Amino acid sequence: MTSDRYVVGVDFGTLSGRALVVRVADGTELGTGVSDYAHGVIDRVLPASGRALPPDWALQDPRDYVDVLRTAVPAAIADAGVDPREVIGIATDFTASTVLPTLTDGTPLCLLPEYADRPHAYPKLWKHHAAQDQAERINALAHQRGEPWIGRYGGKVSAEWQFAKGLQLLEEDPELYARAERWIEAADWIVWRLTGAENRGVCVAGYKGVHQDGAWPDEDYLAALHPGFGDFVTGKLAFPLSPQGARAGGLSAEAAAWTGLPAGIAVAVGNVDAHVTVPAAKALAPGRMVAIMGTSTCHVMNGEGPAEIPGMCGVVADGIVTGAWGYEAGQSGVGDIFAWFTETSLPASYTEEAARLGRSAHEHLSELAAGRRVGEHGLVALDWHNGNRSVLVDHELSGVIVGLTLATRPEDVYLALLEATAFGTRTIIEAFEAAGVPVEELVIAGGLLRNPLLMRIYADVTGKPLSVIGSEQGPALGSAIHAAVAADAYPDVHAASAAMGRVHSGAYLPDPERAAAYDALYAEYRRLHDHFGRGGSDVLHRLRRIRNEAQKA
Repeated sequence: MTSDRYVVGVDFGTLSGRALVVRVADGTELGTGVSDYAHGVIDRVLPASGRALPPDWALQDPRDYVDVLRTAVPAAIADAGVDPREVIGIATDFTASTVLPTLTDGTPLCLLPEYADRPHAYPKLWKHHAAQDQAERINALAHQRGEPWIGRYGGKVSAEWQFAKGLQLLEEDPELYARAERWIEAADWIVWRLTGAENRGVCVAGYKGVHQDGAWPDEDYLAALHPGFGDFVTGKLAFPLSPQGARAGGLSAEAAAWTGLPAGIAVAVGNVDAHVTVPAAKALAPGRMVAIMGTSTCHVMNGEGPAEIPGMCGVVADGIVTGAWGYEAGQSGVGDIFAWFTETSLPASYTEEAARLGRSAHEHLSELAAGRRVGEHGLVALDWHNGNRSVLVDHELSGVIVGLTLATRPEDVYLALLEATAFGTRTIIEAFEAAGVPVEELVIAGGLLRNPLLMRIYADVTGKPLSVIGSEQGPALGSAIHAAVAADAYPDVHAASAAMGRVHSGAYLPDPERAAAYDALYAEYRRLHDHFGRGGSDVLHRLRRIRNEAQKA
Protein backbone atom coordinates (compact mmCIF):
# COMPACT_ATOMS: atom_id res chain seq x y z
CA MET A 1 0.00 0.00 0.00
CA THR A 2 1.29 3.43 -0.91
CA SER A 3 0.48 6.67 0.86
CA ASP A 4 -0.55 8.49 -2.31
CA ARG A 5 -4.00 6.90 -2.60
CA TYR A 6 -7.08 8.67 -1.33
CA VAL A 7 -10.78 8.14 -0.83
CA VAL A 8 -13.70 10.53 -0.44
CA GLY A 9 -16.46 10.19 2.14
CA VAL A 10 -19.62 12.26 1.72
CA ASP A 11 -21.95 12.78 4.68
CA PHE A 12 -25.47 13.98 3.79
CA GLY A 13 -26.92 15.61 6.89
CA THR A 14 -30.17 17.36 7.71
CA LEU A 15 -29.18 20.82 6.45
CA SER A 16 -26.00 20.28 4.44
CA GLY A 17 -23.64 17.77 2.90
CA ARG A 18 -19.94 17.48 3.73
CA ALA A 19 -17.20 15.82 1.68
CA LEU A 20 -13.97 14.62 3.26
CA VAL A 21 -10.74 13.55 1.51
CA VAL A 22 -8.88 10.87 3.48
CA ARG A 23 -5.55 9.15 2.95
CA VAL A 24 -6.05 5.42 2.59
CA ALA A 25 -2.88 4.38 4.43
CA ASP A 26 -3.65 5.91 7.82
CA GLY A 27 -6.96 7.79 7.74
CA THR A 28 -5.39 11.25 7.75
CA GLU A 29 -8.03 13.84 6.87
CA LEU A 30 -6.68 16.18 4.24
CA GLY A 31 -9.50 18.39 3.03
CA THR A 32 -13.19 19.15 3.40
CA GLY A 33 -15.93 20.84 1.43
CA VAL A 34 -19.44 21.78 2.55
CA SER A 35 -22.60 22.47 0.58
CA ASP A 36 -25.63 23.87 2.40
CA TYR A 37 -28.95 22.66 1.04
CA ALA A 38 -30.54 25.56 -0.83
CA HIS A 39 -34.01 24.39 0.22
CA GLY A 40 -33.02 23.27 3.73
CA VAL A 41 -35.82 21.45 5.53
CA ILE A 42 -39.15 22.04 3.79
CA ASP A 43 -41.59 22.05 6.70
CA ARG A 44 -43.84 25.07 6.12
CA VAL A 45 -44.51 25.62 2.42
CA LEU A 46 -43.53 23.93 -0.84
CA PRO A 47 -40.87 26.02 -2.59
CA ALA A 48 -42.41 25.55 -6.04
CA SER A 49 -45.81 27.01 -5.20
CA GLY A 50 -45.93 28.31 -1.65
CA ARG A 51 -48.46 25.59 -0.79
CA ALA A 52 -48.74 25.28 2.99
CA LEU A 53 -47.77 21.98 4.59
CA PRO A 54 -49.70 20.33 7.45
CA PRO A 55 -48.18 19.94 10.94
CA ASP A 56 -45.34 17.46 11.47
CA TRP A 57 -44.23 17.41 7.83
CA ALA A 58 -40.54 17.60 6.90
CA LEU A 59 -39.50 17.33 3.26
CA GLN A 60 -36.39 17.99 1.17
CA ASP A 61 -35.46 18.68 -2.44
CA PRO A 62 -33.22 16.01 -4.05
CA ARG A 63 -31.50 18.60 -6.21
CA ASP A 64 -29.77 19.75 -3.04
CA TYR A 65 -28.20 16.30 -2.71
CA VAL A 66 -26.77 16.41 -6.23
CA ASP A 67 -25.46 19.92 -5.56
CA VAL A 68 -23.34 18.44 -2.76
CA LEU A 69 -21.64 16.20 -5.33
CA ARG A 70 -21.14 19.15 -7.66
CA THR A 71 -19.77 21.58 -5.07
CA ALA A 72 -18.60 19.93 -1.84
CA VAL A 73 -16.59 17.13 -3.46
CA PRO A 74 -14.54 19.37 -5.79
CA ALA A 75 -14.06 21.83 -2.91
CA ALA A 76 -12.73 19.04 -0.68
CA ILE A 77 -10.32 17.87 -3.37
CA ALA A 78 -9.07 21.44 -3.83
CA ASP A 79 -8.75 21.91 -0.08
CA ALA A 80 -6.75 18.68 0.21
CA GLY A 81 -4.46 19.63 -2.64
CA VAL A 82 -4.42 16.11 -4.02
CA ASP A 83 -4.49 14.93 -7.60
CA PRO A 84 -8.03 13.63 -8.29
CA ARG A 85 -6.45 10.81 -10.32
CA GLU A 86 -5.12 9.38 -7.04
CA VAL A 87 -8.64 8.99 -5.58
CA ILE A 88 -9.63 5.33 -5.75
CA GLY A 89 -13.09 5.33 -4.22
CA ILE A 90 -16.05 7.31 -2.92
CA ALA A 91 -18.74 6.41 -0.38
CA THR A 92 -21.77 8.16 1.06
CA ASP A 93 -23.94 8.14 4.14
CA PHE A 94 -27.33 9.70 4.77
CA THR A 95 -29.83 10.61 7.42
CA ALA A 96 -32.47 7.90 7.59
CA SER A 97 -35.18 7.14 7.06
CA THR A 98 -35.20 9.81 4.35
CA VAL A 99 -37.20 8.18 1.58
CA LEU A 100 -38.58 9.25 -1.79
CA PRO A 101 -40.77 8.04 -4.68
CA THR A 102 -39.16 7.78 -8.12
CA LEU A 103 -39.65 6.41 -11.60
CA THR A 104 -37.83 3.24 -12.64
CA ASP A 105 -34.92 5.33 -13.91
CA GLY A 106 -34.52 7.02 -10.52
CA THR A 107 -36.16 10.34 -11.43
CA PRO A 108 -37.77 11.76 -8.26
CA LEU A 109 -41.47 12.48 -8.79
CA CYS A 110 -41.09 15.96 -7.34
CA LEU A 111 -38.86 16.90 -10.30
CA LEU A 112 -41.64 16.16 -12.78
CA PRO A 113 -43.44 19.47 -13.46
CA GLU A 114 -46.90 17.97 -13.00
CA TYR A 115 -46.04 16.89 -9.44
CA ALA A 116 -44.04 19.87 -8.19
CA ASP A 117 -47.05 21.04 -6.18
CA ARG A 118 -47.74 17.63 -4.58
CA PRO A 119 -46.15 17.31 -1.11
CA HIS A 120 -46.00 13.52 -1.29
CA ALA A 121 -43.78 13.72 -4.38
CA TYR A 122 -40.85 15.01 -2.31
CA PRO A 123 -38.36 13.11 -0.13
CA LYS A 124 -39.71 12.71 3.38
CA LEU A 125 -36.92 13.61 5.78
CA TRP A 126 -36.21 11.42 8.80
CA LYS A 127 -38.05 13.87 11.05
CA HIS A 128 -41.23 13.80 8.99
CA HIS A 129 -43.58 12.61 11.74
CA ALA A 130 -46.96 12.95 10.01
CA ALA A 131 -47.31 9.18 9.54
CA GLN A 132 -47.83 8.37 13.23
CA ASP A 133 -51.36 7.08 12.62
CA GLN A 134 -50.08 4.70 9.94
CA ALA A 135 -47.28 3.50 12.22
CA GLU A 136 -49.72 2.72 15.01
CA ARG A 137 -51.88 0.63 12.66
CA ILE A 138 -48.82 -1.18 11.29
CA ASN A 139 -47.83 -2.08 14.85
CA ALA A 140 -51.31 -3.08 16.01
CA LEU A 141 -51.83 -5.41 13.04
CA ALA A 142 -48.36 -6.92 13.40
CA HIS A 143 -49.07 -7.84 17.03
CA GLN A 144 -52.56 -9.06 16.18
CA ARG A 145 -51.19 -11.40 13.52
CA GLY A 146 -48.06 -12.36 15.48
CA GLU A 147 -45.70 -11.14 12.78
CA PRO A 148 -42.24 -12.53 13.63
CA TRP A 149 -40.34 -9.37 12.65
CA ILE A 150 -42.05 -6.95 15.05
CA GLY A 151 -39.97 -8.10 18.04
CA ARG A 152 -36.76 -7.14 16.23
CA TYR A 153 -37.95 -3.52 16.45
CA GLY A 154 -38.77 -3.52 20.12
CA GLY A 155 -42.44 -4.11 19.36
CA LYS A 156 -42.96 -0.86 17.43
CA VAL A 157 -42.19 0.27 13.91
CA SER A 158 -41.57 4.02 13.80
CA ALA A 159 -43.50 6.72 11.96
CA GLU A 160 -40.12 7.81 10.62
CA TRP A 161 -39.59 4.65 8.57
CA GLN A 162 -40.33 3.42 5.07
CA PHE A 163 -43.55 1.50 5.61
CA ALA A 164 -45.43 4.14 7.61
CA LYS A 165 -44.44 6.85 5.15
CA GLY A 166 -45.35 4.62 2.20
CA LEU A 167 -48.77 3.85 3.64
CA GLN A 168 -49.32 7.56 4.26
CA LEU A 169 -48.52 8.21 0.60
CA LEU A 170 -51.06 5.60 -0.53
CA GLU A 171 -53.83 6.86 1.74
CA GLU A 172 -53.35 10.57 1.20
CA ASP A 173 -52.34 10.67 -2.50
CA PRO A 174 -53.26 7.36 -4.16
CA GLU A 175 -52.67 8.75 -7.66
CA LEU A 176 -49.09 9.63 -6.78
CA TYR A 177 -48.63 6.27 -5.05
CA ALA A 178 -49.63 4.52 -8.28
CA ARG A 179 -47.23 6.70 -10.27
CA ALA A 180 -44.30 5.88 -7.95
CA GLU A 181 -42.44 2.98 -9.51
CA ARG A 182 -39.72 2.84 -6.85
CA TRP A 183 -39.73 3.76 -3.13
CA ILE A 184 -36.14 4.24 -2.11
CA GLU A 185 -34.02 5.57 0.72
CA ALA A 186 -32.00 8.65 -0.15
CA ALA A 187 -28.97 6.66 1.07
CA ASP A 188 -29.52 4.27 -1.84
CA TRP A 189 -30.79 6.89 -4.29
CA ILE A 190 -27.57 8.93 -4.12
CA VAL A 191 -25.56 5.79 -4.97
CA TRP A 192 -27.90 5.31 -7.94
CA ARG A 193 -26.99 8.83 -9.03
CA LEU A 194 -23.28 8.11 -8.62
CA THR A 195 -23.22 4.80 -10.50
CA GLY A 196 -26.16 5.08 -12.88
CA ALA A 197 -27.64 1.81 -11.58
CA GLU A 198 -29.99 1.00 -8.72
CA ASN A 199 -28.38 -0.56 -5.66
CA ARG A 200 -29.66 -1.09 -2.13
CA GLY A 201 -27.80 -1.95 1.08
CA VAL A 202 -28.60 -4.20 4.00
CA CYS A 203 -28.32 -1.34 6.51
CA VAL A 204 -31.23 0.86 5.43
CA ALA A 205 -33.30 -2.16 4.40
CA GLY A 206 -32.93 -3.76 7.82
CA TYR A 207 -33.36 -0.73 10.06
CA LYS A 208 -35.77 1.39 8.04
CA GLY A 209 -37.41 -1.13 5.73
CA VAL A 210 -38.34 -3.98 8.12
CA HIS A 211 -36.20 -6.54 6.29
CA GLN A 212 -35.37 -9.45 8.58
CA ASP A 213 -34.02 -12.96 8.02
CA GLY A 214 -33.92 -12.43 4.28
CA ALA A 215 -37.56 -11.39 3.96
CA TRP A 216 -39.88 -8.39 3.98
CA PRO A 217 -43.38 -8.30 5.52
CA ASP A 218 -45.51 -10.54 3.35
CA GLU A 219 -48.19 -9.50 0.88
CA ASP A 220 -51.11 -10.79 2.99
CA TYR A 221 -50.08 -8.63 5.92
CA LEU A 222 -49.63 -5.56 3.73
CA ALA A 223 -52.98 -6.07 2.00
CA ALA A 224 -54.63 -6.36 5.40
CA LEU A 225 -53.31 -2.89 6.21
CA HIS A 226 -54.83 -1.54 2.99
CA PRO A 227 -56.03 -3.43 -0.10
CA GLY A 228 -53.83 -1.29 -2.32
CA PHE A 229 -50.71 -1.83 -0.20
CA GLY A 230 -50.24 -5.53 -0.91
CA ASP A 231 -47.69 -5.00 -3.68
CA PHE A 232 -45.72 -2.28 -1.86
CA VAL A 233 -42.69 -4.54 -1.44
CA THR A 234 -42.82 -6.41 -4.75
CA GLY A 235 -43.76 -3.36 -6.79
CA LYS A 236 -41.70 -0.56 -5.28
CA LEU A 237 -39.21 -1.73 -2.68
CA ALA A 238 -37.69 -5.15 -3.26
CA PHE A 239 -34.19 -5.29 -4.74
CA PRO A 240 -31.14 -7.51 -4.10
CA LEU A 241 -29.29 -6.21 -1.04
CA SER A 242 -25.54 -5.60 -0.88
CA PRO A 243 -23.37 -5.85 2.27
CA GLN A 244 -21.61 -2.95 3.93
CA GLY A 245 -18.29 -2.09 2.32
CA ALA A 246 -19.21 -3.76 -0.96
CA ARG A 247 -18.69 -2.08 -4.30
CA ALA A 248 -22.02 -0.86 -5.67
CA GLY A 249 -20.49 -0.04 -9.03
CA GLY A 250 -18.13 2.32 -10.76
CA LEU A 251 -18.46 6.10 -10.84
CA SER A 252 -20.48 7.02 -13.91
CA ALA A 253 -19.27 9.52 -16.51
CA GLU A 254 -22.03 11.93 -15.43
CA ALA A 255 -21.07 11.74 -11.76
CA ALA A 256 -17.39 12.00 -12.67
CA ALA A 257 -18.19 15.30 -14.38
CA TRP A 258 -20.04 16.50 -11.29
CA THR A 259 -17.32 15.58 -8.82
CA GLY A 260 -14.14 15.93 -10.85
CA LEU A 261 -13.16 12.38 -9.90
CA PRO A 262 -12.08 9.65 -12.33
CA ALA A 263 -14.88 7.70 -13.98
CA GLY A 264 -14.97 4.05 -12.96
CA ILE A 265 -13.55 4.39 -9.44
CA ALA A 266 -15.26 2.33 -6.73
CA VAL A 267 -18.56 3.56 -5.29
CA ALA A 268 -19.49 1.86 -2.02
CA VAL A 269 -22.94 0.65 -1.04
CA GLY A 270 -25.01 3.36 0.65
CA ASN A 271 -25.05 3.62 4.41
CA VAL A 272 -26.68 5.48 7.31
CA ASP A 273 -24.81 8.31 9.02
CA ALA A 274 -24.97 6.78 12.49
CA HIS A 275 -24.01 3.25 11.53
CA VAL A 276 -21.11 4.27 9.34
CA THR A 277 -19.62 6.21 12.25
CA VAL A 278 -18.96 3.06 14.29
CA PRO A 279 -15.82 1.98 12.38
CA ALA A 280 -14.64 5.60 12.30
CA ALA A 281 -14.67 5.54 16.11
CA LYS A 282 -12.99 2.11 16.29
CA ALA A 283 -16.05 0.85 18.16
CA LEU A 284 -16.88 -2.35 16.29
CA ALA A 285 -16.48 -4.57 19.38
CA PRO A 286 -19.60 -5.49 21.40
CA GLY A 287 -20.29 -3.39 24.50
CA ARG A 288 -19.23 -0.08 22.96
CA MET A 289 -22.27 2.09 22.31
CA VAL A 290 -21.65 4.92 19.87
CA ALA A 291 -23.85 7.98 20.37
CA ILE A 292 -23.79 10.26 17.35
CA MET A 293 -24.96 13.53 18.82
CA GLY A 294 -26.21 16.29 16.57
CA THR A 295 -29.69 17.61 15.85
CA SER A 296 -30.84 14.20 17.05
CA THR A 297 -28.88 11.32 18.58
CA CYS A 298 -28.51 7.80 17.22
CA HIS A 299 -27.23 5.09 19.54
CA VAL A 300 -25.66 2.17 17.70
CA MET A 301 -23.57 -0.80 18.76
CA ASN A 302 -22.73 -4.36 17.82
CA GLY A 303 -23.76 -7.46 19.71
CA GLU A 304 -22.91 -11.12 19.40
CA GLY A 305 -26.50 -12.20 18.86
CA PRO A 306 -30.05 -10.88 18.57
CA ALA A 307 -32.08 -9.70 21.53
CA GLU A 308 -35.51 -8.10 21.63
CA ILE A 309 -35.23 -4.75 23.40
CA PRO A 310 -38.40 -2.70 23.99
CA GLY A 311 -38.56 0.45 21.91
CA MET A 312 -35.44 -0.21 19.87
CA CYS A 313 -35.07 0.99 16.29
CA GLY A 314 -33.99 -2.48 15.28
CA VAL A 315 -31.47 -5.26 15.59
CA VAL A 316 -30.19 -6.38 12.20
CA ALA A 317 -27.79 -9.13 11.19
CA ASP A 318 -24.78 -7.53 9.42
CA GLY A 319 -26.49 -4.15 9.85
CA ILE A 320 -23.37 -2.26 10.94
CA VAL A 321 -20.62 -4.68 9.92
CA THR A 322 -20.71 -8.14 8.41
CA GLY A 323 -20.59 -10.86 11.04
CA ALA A 324 -22.27 -9.04 13.93
CA TRP A 325 -25.77 -8.08 15.03
CA GLY A 326 -26.13 -4.32 14.88
CA TYR A 327 -28.41 -2.52 17.33
CA GLU A 328 -29.92 0.95 16.92
CA ALA A 329 -31.83 3.26 19.23
CA GLY A 330 -32.15 7.01 19.29
CA GLN A 331 -33.55 10.32 20.45
CA SER A 332 -35.49 12.42 17.94
CA GLY A 333 -34.40 15.74 19.38
CA VAL A 334 -31.13 16.72 21.08
CA GLY A 335 -29.20 19.55 19.44
CA ASP A 336 -32.50 20.66 17.92
CA ILE A 337 -33.84 21.19 21.45
CA PHE A 338 -30.87 23.27 22.52
CA ALA A 339 -31.12 25.33 19.32
CA TRP A 340 -34.85 25.85 19.83
CA PHE A 341 -34.22 27.25 23.28
CA THR A 342 -31.45 29.64 22.26
CA GLU A 343 -33.43 30.85 19.24
CA THR A 344 -36.75 31.40 21.00
CA SER A 345 -36.18 31.95 24.71
CA LEU A 346 -33.10 34.08 25.37
CA PRO A 347 -33.50 37.66 26.58
CA ALA A 348 -31.67 40.31 24.57
CA SER A 349 -29.37 40.92 27.53
CA TYR A 350 -28.02 37.37 27.22
CA THR A 351 -27.34 37.54 23.52
CA GLU A 352 -25.70 40.94 23.91
CA GLU A 353 -23.47 39.71 26.73
CA ALA A 354 -22.52 36.61 24.74
CA ALA A 355 -21.57 38.79 21.78
CA ARG A 356 -19.52 41.08 24.01
CA LEU A 357 -17.60 38.08 25.34
CA GLY A 358 -17.12 36.58 21.89
CA ARG A 359 -19.21 33.51 22.71
CA SER A 360 -22.05 31.77 20.97
CA ALA A 361 -25.33 31.58 22.86
CA HIS A 362 -24.63 27.91 23.61
CA GLU A 363 -21.15 28.66 24.92
CA HIS A 364 -22.47 31.48 27.08
CA LEU A 365 -25.26 29.44 28.63
CA SER A 366 -22.95 26.48 29.19
CA GLU A 367 -20.45 28.73 30.94
CA LEU A 368 -23.18 30.16 33.20
CA ALA A 369 -24.57 26.69 33.96
CA ALA A 370 -21.23 24.98 34.53
CA GLY A 371 -20.96 26.05 38.16
CA ARG A 372 -24.41 24.82 39.18
CA ARG A 373 -24.66 21.97 41.68
CA VAL A 374 -26.71 18.99 40.55
CA GLY A 375 -30.37 19.78 41.20
CA GLU A 376 -29.73 23.39 42.20
CA HIS A 377 -32.07 24.69 39.50
CA GLY A 378 -35.01 22.69 40.88
CA LEU A 379 -36.04 21.53 37.40
CA VAL A 380 -36.53 18.35 35.45
CA ALA A 381 -37.44 18.19 31.75
CA LEU A 382 -38.58 15.58 29.26
CA ASP A 383 -36.62 15.57 26.00
CA TRP A 384 -39.62 15.03 23.72
CA HIS A 385 -39.75 18.31 21.81
CA ASN A 386 -39.50 16.28 18.60
CA GLY A 387 -41.31 13.21 19.93
CA ASN A 388 -39.76 10.08 21.43
CA ARG A 389 -37.86 7.63 19.23
CA SER A 390 -36.67 5.24 21.95
CA VAL A 391 -37.91 3.66 24.06
CA LEU A 392 -41.54 4.78 23.67
CA VAL A 393 -41.57 5.17 19.86
CA ASP A 394 -44.24 7.86 19.98
CA HIS A 395 -43.74 10.97 17.88
CA GLU A 396 -46.89 12.65 19.18
CA LEU A 397 -45.33 13.22 22.57
CA SER A 398 -43.99 16.70 23.33
CA GLY A 399 -41.60 18.42 25.70
CA VAL A 400 -42.23 19.04 29.40
CA ILE A 401 -40.41 21.23 31.93
CA VAL A 402 -41.37 20.92 35.59
CA GLY A 403 -40.32 23.14 38.50
CA LEU A 404 -40.31 26.62 36.95
CA THR A 405 -40.49 29.56 39.34
CA LEU A 406 -40.03 33.31 39.05
CA ALA A 407 -36.44 32.75 40.18
CA THR A 408 -35.66 30.42 37.26
CA ARG A 409 -32.99 31.79 34.95
CA PRO A 410 -32.39 30.93 31.26
CA GLU A 411 -29.22 29.03 32.13
CA ASP A 412 -31.26 26.90 34.55
CA VAL A 413 -33.67 25.85 31.81
CA TYR A 414 -30.83 25.28 29.38
CA LEU A 415 -29.06 23.04 31.90
CA ALA A 416 -32.27 21.10 32.53
CA LEU A 417 -32.59 20.48 28.79
CA LEU A 418 -29.01 19.23 28.56
CA GLU A 419 -29.70 16.90 31.47
CA ALA A 420 -32.98 15.71 29.95
CA THR A 421 -31.20 14.42 26.86
CA ALA A 422 -28.67 12.62 29.07
CA PHE A 423 -31.55 11.05 31.02
CA GLY A 424 -33.02 9.90 27.70
CA THR A 425 -29.75 8.21 26.81
CA ARG A 426 -29.61 6.53 30.22
CA THR A 427 -33.15 5.21 29.66
CA ILE A 428 -31.96 3.64 26.41
CA ILE A 429 -28.87 2.12 28.04
CA GLU A 430 -30.98 0.61 30.83
CA ALA A 431 -33.32 -0.95 28.24
CA PHE A 432 -30.31 -2.58 26.55
CA GLU A 433 -28.90 -3.90 29.80
CA ALA A 434 -32.26 -5.19 31.03
CA ALA A 435 -32.46 -7.25 27.84
CA GLY A 436 -29.04 -8.79 28.46
CA VAL A 437 -27.03 -6.57 26.11
CA PRO A 438 -24.29 -4.95 28.23
CA VAL A 439 -23.14 -1.39 27.58
CA GLU A 440 -19.66 -0.95 28.97
CA GLU A 441 -18.67 2.35 27.40
CA LEU A 442 -20.16 5.31 25.55
CA VAL A 443 -18.29 6.59 22.52
CA ILE A 444 -19.42 10.06 21.49
CA ALA A 445 -19.36 11.37 17.93
CA GLY A 446 -21.04 14.33 16.27
CA GLY A 447 -20.90 18.06 16.70
CA LEU A 448 -22.12 18.16 20.30
CA LEU A 449 -18.98 16.47 21.62
CA ARG A 450 -17.40 19.93 21.51
CA ASN A 451 -19.45 20.95 24.57
CA PRO A 452 -17.45 19.76 27.61
CA LEU A 453 -20.29 20.52 30.03
CA LEU A 454 -22.63 18.27 28.07
CA MET A 455 -20.03 15.50 27.96
CA ARG A 456 -19.47 15.72 31.71
CA ILE A 457 -23.22 15.53 32.31
CA TYR A 458 -23.51 12.41 30.12
CA ALA A 459 -20.70 10.68 31.99
CA ASP A 460 -22.21 11.54 35.38
CA VAL A 461 -25.81 10.68 34.42
CA THR A 462 -25.00 7.35 32.75
CA GLY A 463 -22.19 6.34 35.09
CA LYS A 464 -20.23 5.16 32.03
CA PRO A 465 -16.78 6.19 30.83
CA LEU A 466 -17.04 8.42 27.77
CA SER A 467 -14.64 8.13 24.88
CA VAL A 468 -14.80 10.61 22.01
CA ILE A 469 -14.12 10.06 18.36
CA GLY A 470 -10.89 11.60 17.15
CA SER A 471 -12.52 13.24 14.16
CA GLU A 472 -14.92 16.12 13.74
CA GLN A 473 -16.30 14.38 10.65
CA GLY A 474 -17.21 10.96 12.02
CA PRO A 475 -19.79 9.92 9.39
CA ALA A 476 -17.69 11.22 6.49
CA LEU A 477 -14.63 9.41 7.86
CA GLY A 478 -16.70 6.26 8.25
CA SER A 479 -17.85 6.57 4.66
CA ALA A 480 -14.26 7.01 3.56
CA ILE A 481 -13.37 3.78 5.40
CA HIS A 482 -16.10 1.97 3.44
CA ALA A 483 -14.82 3.53 0.21
CA ALA A 484 -11.38 2.09 0.92
CA VAL A 485 -12.88 -1.38 1.40
CA ALA A 486 -14.99 -1.07 -1.75
CA ALA A 487 -11.81 -0.14 -3.64
CA ASP A 488 -10.05 -3.28 -2.30
CA ALA A 489 -7.49 -1.27 -0.32
CA TYR A 490 -8.44 -3.34 2.77
CA PRO A 491 -9.95 -6.82 2.99
CA ASP A 492 -12.84 -5.76 5.23
CA VAL A 493 -14.27 -2.97 7.38
CA HIS A 494 -12.54 -4.27 10.53
CA ALA A 495 -9.10 -3.93 8.94
CA ALA A 496 -9.88 -0.52 7.48
CA SER A 497 -11.25 0.70 10.82
CA ALA A 498 -8.10 -0.38 12.65
CA ALA A 499 -5.92 1.58 10.23
CA MET A 500 -8.09 4.60 9.47
CA GLY A 501 -10.35 5.14 12.52
CA ARG A 502 -9.46 7.12 15.63
CA VAL A 503 -10.77 7.54 19.15
CA HIS A 504 -9.72 9.18 22.43
CA SER A 505 -10.51 6.59 25.10
CA GLY A 506 -11.73 7.59 28.56
CA ALA A 507 -11.92 11.29 27.75
CA TYR A 508 -14.60 11.85 30.44
CA LEU A 509 -15.08 9.72 33.55
CA PRO A 510 -18.09 9.88 35.88
CA ASP A 511 -17.65 11.75 39.16
CA PRO A 512 -19.05 9.52 41.96
CA GLU A 513 -20.59 12.38 43.95
CA ARG A 514 -22.29 14.01 40.98
CA ALA A 515 -23.38 10.63 39.64
CA ALA A 516 -25.11 9.86 42.95
CA ALA A 517 -26.86 13.23 42.90
CA TYR A 518 -28.03 12.61 39.37
CA ASP A 519 -29.52 9.27 40.39
CA ALA A 520 -32.12 11.15 42.44
CA LEU A 521 -32.90 13.57 39.63
CA TYR A 522 -33.10 10.74 37.12
CA ALA A 523 -35.66 9.00 39.32
CA GLU A 524 -37.89 12.06 38.94
CA TYR A 525 -37.32 12.04 35.17
CA ARG A 526 -38.44 8.41 35.00
CA ARG A 527 -41.58 9.16 37.00
CA LEU A 528 -42.50 11.88 34.53
CA HIS A 529 -41.40 9.70 31.60
CA ASP A 530 -43.72 6.87 32.59
CA HIS A 531 -46.59 9.14 33.63
CA PHE A 532 -46.77 11.08 30.37
CA GLY A 533 -45.46 8.34 28.09
CA ARG A 534 -46.97 5.13 29.46
CA GLY A 535 -50.57 5.89 30.22
CA GLY A 536 -50.56 7.95 33.40
CA SER A 537 -51.92 10.91 31.46
CA ASP A 538 -52.81 11.37 27.80
CA VAL A 539 -52.61 15.16 27.99
CA LEU A 540 -49.71 15.47 25.54
CA HIS A 541 -51.60 13.59 22.86
CA ARG A 542 -54.74 15.63 23.51
CA LEU A 543 -52.80 18.87 23.22
CA ARG A 544 -51.30 17.67 19.94
CA ARG A 545 -54.76 16.96 18.54
CA ILE A 546 -56.05 20.35 19.69
CA ARG A 547 -53.05 22.06 18.05
CA ASN A 548 -53.47 20.19 14.78
CA GLU A 549 -57.17 20.99 14.57
CA ALA A 550 -56.53 24.66 15.33
CA GLN A 551 -53.85 24.86 12.63
CA LYS A 552 -56.17 23.32 10.08
CA ALA A 553 -58.95 25.79 10.82
